[in-house]
Amino acid sequence: MPVGFVFPGQGSQQVGMGRAWSEASSQARATFEAADAALDAELMRMCWEGPAEDLQRTENTQPAILTTSIAILRAVRDRLPAPVVVAGHSLGEYSALVASEVLDLSDAARLVRERGRLMQEAVPEGEGAMAAILGLGAAEVEAIAATAATEGVCSAANYNSPVQTVIAGERAAVERAVELALERGAKRAMLLPVSAPFHSPLMAPAREGLEPLLAASRFGRPSVPVVTNVDAMAATRGEACREALVRQVDGPVRWVESVERMRNDFGVDLFIEIGPGSVLSGLIRRIVPDARVTSLAEPAGLAKLLQEEEL
Repeated sequence: MPVGFVFPGQGSQQVGMGRAWSEASSQARATFEAADAALDAELMRMCWEGPAEDLQRTENTQPAILTTSIAILRAVRDRLPAPVVVAGHSLGEYSALVASEVLDLSDAARLVRERGRLMQEAVPEGEGAMAAILGLGAAEVEAIAATAATEGVCSAANYNSPVQTVIAGERAAVERAVELALERGAKRAMLLPVSAPFHSPLMAPAREGLEPLLAASRFGRPSVPVVTNVDAMAATRGEACREALVRQVDGPVRWVESVERMRNDFGVDLFIEIGPGSVLSGLIRRIVPDARVTSLAEPAGLAKLLQEEEL
């Protein structure tokens, strides 16, 4: 049974994440301790105790989700079959690169903290926005964004499922796109509680700031192919992984195509979401309804998986 590992991105964070795993696994706890040392910060305490306001700050959220995901991975990896391919949603691509031995955890934690800071600083607070459009196809949302772009920058940022696309850009344009989407029959169209217009052209300053940091970091050869967000193609060289991360900052997340690539090219029949929450599990069920999907956000998820699957 071909297995694919997927790793969540920003928005999956919650106070308490990773704690149960660290109480059950010394490897998970050691992962948090290693990240604390790399960042010279109390990331473990923030993940487990909050306050939520600190955890929500992008420069904290990104290393917190990365560390939680890798802590869970290290707690479960010996109990699971090796994946044939891995992928992560936005920030989660860094977790996928650690899982495939392209990046070291300490380097990845430092990179995503800077990534979060650069993305937050790229656009003054209040000037950018993101919105989720549900119930319309991607092409319809792209057309709406193009129409709304007369008010300012507006483009597709996340292709999350066949009927869920997130747009991002300047606030007036995104608000206009929400109005247009509702007029054209969207089930829901709503602004998201985010602090910046991620994966839009407005993130160009963040890309420019992150590129030299990525260039200075060591990228190894993937031990397993990594499907990258920006191309939805499988990367098998470290340099290709690095270059994809540069373009990912201000390019859209092609999650639908990425999941389809894992299924069609690698035959993935079981998708295992490794990290906090279960957002990706819900999206994958909409993209490939006949695939098996499970989340390992809590230890009970592993017990359920081992009981239900012949692994």
